[in-house]
Amino acid sequence: MTAGVQTIIYPVKDAAQAKALFSALLGVEPYADEPYYIGFKAAGQDVGLDPNGHAQGLTGPTPFWHVTDLRERLAALLAAGAELVQDARDVGNGRLVASVKDADGNMVGLLQDPVA
Repeated sequence: MTAGVQTIIYPVKDAAQAKALFSALLGVEPYADEPYYIGFKAAGQDVGLDPNGHAQGLTGPTPFWHVTDLRERLAALLAAGAELVQDARDVGNGRLVASVKDADGNMVGLLQDPVA
């Protein structure tokens, strides 16, 4: 099942410039500020800046659907005709992500938080 889109990831080439822009837009400082990821929380939304996103196949802002079983949802999307962009991988502390493209080239991300 899905808990909806709660995270949007932007691939960025200049992390410092993107961080300044999103800090100004959202009116908050990042909760995570690492060389590999800058994360903001604002109005119930998680906005991430990924300096490695382009290399991982992200072509623009990508909505990430929070799911309870990433591998099951990923298999269902692939069976429905989606094209794999980034296979399931742990990005730290048991958080799994994956991404696909639909037939129109739209990116769809999946995110599964570790079970508590």
